[in-house]
Amino acid sequence: MPAVVAIAVEFVGDRDFVIFAAFAALAGLLFVDFSGPMHVRLSAQAGLVLCGAILVCLGTLASQVIWAAAAATFAIVSALLFVGVVSSVLAGATTALLVSFILPVTMPGSVSSIPDRLGGWLLGGAASLIAIGVLWPAPVREPLRLSAAHACGLLARRLRAEAECVRRDFEPRSRAALHVLTEEAAAAVTAVRTSFFSTSYRPTGLSTAARALIRVIDQVVWLNTILKRAPLESQPGPAATAVCSVKLESAALLERGATLLESVVGDPSELDAGLRRLEQARAAMERTVTSLVPLHRGETSPRAVPDVAVSEFVRSLQPSFHAQQMACAISAISMNIEVAVAAHQRRWWQHLLGCRTEGVESPLSSARERVSAQAERHSVWLHNSVRGATALCLAVLVAEFAGVQHSFWVVFGALTVLRSSALNTGQNALRGLLGNAVGFLISGGLIIALGMHPIALWLVLPAAVAFAGIAPEAVSFTVSQAGFSTALLILYNIVEPGGWNIGLVRLEDVAIGCAVSLLAGGLFWPRGAGSALGKALSETFSDSARYLHSAIECSLTRYDAHVPTAPIPSDDRDRAVSAARRLDEAFRGFLAERGTKHVPLAGVTTLINAGVIIRLTADAVLHLWRGEDSAPKGDRTAERAEVLEASVPLVDWYEKTARALAGTGTVPDRIESRRTACLLVQAVRRDLSEADGCGTAAAVKMIWTEDHIDAVRRLQETILGPAQAASWQCLPWSWLGGRRASATQG
Repeated sequence: MPAVVAIAVEFVGDRDFVIFAAFAALAGLLFVDFSGPMHVRLSAQAGLVLCGAILVCLGTLASQVIWAAAAATFAIVSALLFVGVVSSVLAGATTALLVSFILPVTMPGSVSSIPDRLGGWLLGGAASLIAIGVLWPAPVREPLRLSAAHACGLLARRLRAEAECVRRDFEPRSRAALHVLTEEAAAAVTAVRTSFFSTSYRPTGLSTAARALIRVIDQVVWLNTILKRAPLESQPGPAATAVCSVKLESAALLERGATLLESVVGDPSELDAGLRRLEQARAAMERTVTSLVPLHRGETSPRAVPDVAVSEFVRSLQPSFHAQQMACAISAISMNIEVAVAAHQRRWWQHLLGCRTEGVESPLSSARERVSAQAERHSVWLHNSVRGATALCLAVLVAEFAGVQHSFWVVFGALTVLRSSALNTGQNALRGLLGNAVGFLISGGLIIALGMHPIALWLVLPAAVAFAGIAPEAVSFTVSQAGFSTALLILYNIVEPGGWNIGLVRLEDVAIGCAVSLLAGGLFWPRGAGSALGKALSETFSDSARYLHSAIECSLTRYDAHVPTAPIPSDDRDRAVSAARRLDEAFRGFLAERGTKHVPLAGVTTLINAGVIIRLTADAVLHLWRGEDSAPKGDRTAERAEVLEASVPLVDWYEKTARALAGTGTVPDRIESRRTACLLVQAVRRDLSEADGCGTAAAVKMIWTEDHIDAVRRLQETILGPAQAASWQCLPWSWLGGRRASATQG
């Protein structure tokens, strides 16, 4: 940046040219940090420079009339903030893009000033491209992909250890090894989720690889939950060999997927062979389980099969159900890994042209889905966009009518401290003002000590800029504001010498901007991120439960030859996925918000994971019945009604819990399991007695479907406490104090 300023001062000399060149370099190198391979970073940086150039022109045109400036600020800022939901690249570049608009709109200029401003911006942007590509290039950083690969590898080793335990008849050494691997795999899955939520925005772009990776993370969490809820039986049943075969094939497939995901080297189509072997092992397990049905072949009366024998058969299906559920999760993980690796291996020109892998939706379709998911009145992203735009619009008006010397600092001060609630905006405002005051004292002292000597100021500028860039990560927000103020005060004294008075003016302007931001925070989000998180959890629970019920209802039509097969409930699934995306953003706001959190983060994470599990369980039910075209003959209305009736109270429980999380009720008590062998046996007894085996295979899937329902029912045990604590915080009057909420948790 000092080099850019030197070129601008010596060869052009125009004030606007110098200032825009300096801020273009700062915006491109300090306010944004694109990741990925070098060609991806450079293309993103070039896009930032070009978009910034357009915004410089728009801001200059709007700056000539105050009301036009305010209206343009609201429209463009809200669009810039909201469009970040489409891609992590756009979200990460938001601040830099806002600077490219705020700077010209707060510096009134005529059309004739556009060439100088545009030239300065392009010079600074070109310098940022050179610096990123040549000057100490950053390594490729993809922690999310690596942590997901590590978790997949450990989960695969755990599956092998489970099979080894059964093979060695549960000897102590095998049990100990399994326990260690179980703990390591669980810790790795937790690390994946932590890495996923470590940024203030969803760490995924529109690239095919990024979208597939996010799906892998959800499915890894689901797989870990399946394994945690399916402990090994000390006395394996008659299908133990077939179940172990499924686990070993699953482990082999997951290991290969983990290796591919980590190295992104190799042929991703290799996973297809593993998927086929896993499907063959799963089909063989289903045949083995079916052959164990205690039937007297040739008998036509359902009474031929004793109740006790059939009840034992139903109970014996538990290990095979967990193996089937696990195989479904690993198949989904592998398919998404294959997509992610194939997308990574595209050549640079294929990336540039947006060439897609087969069967993957286009980036435009994905962008449309993300925008529609967040264009909803409870969306945290929409709230932030409107609130941020309002704050900056007010700052533009206040700066104009207050007659401040540098309107830019008023608006930039409002942007810097704006957070999710009035309280946290106020805290950031105090820290920002303190940092600016310290920066004013430091820079003022330097200017007095150096005596406004140009050479001395030039020598100090690089160190000041370097400190301003390091401080936010290495020290704190307050110190970073001090460093930024120092660097800018030195810069302004190089461009237009004015002494320490410039620092005092900046401090006054930032104070006005902080006040405006505090007002906007109080008006638009007085209760902060906790309330928004409760509403997002409510929508996720409600939409996911409805999708589960629709999936069960759709699947069971394949069990009855007398009813038409229902279409896949894609609309319900889309709503559940959209709710999950809004929940992601609400949780990030909750994590970013400072202050006491009356609901422990572990409890909130449990609730979020529960929403993921419900949605993916619905996917698994549809996967279980996919391609089923051999429904048993005859009317199966009673059997279908039995399973549907088992799901209705469960869906109702999640609906009531959702309303409680939204602040309009209380979390109901846990409903007891209605699942008994006798009830289910009565529903499928006729099929278990059919001699051709067609009905038996369908009956096994019917029992497994009910097992899926029971798995979601058991989630109540883990989410009841956190849901009650979170629902208390969401009551309309809970913001008055947190003591009762904390007591309720205890």
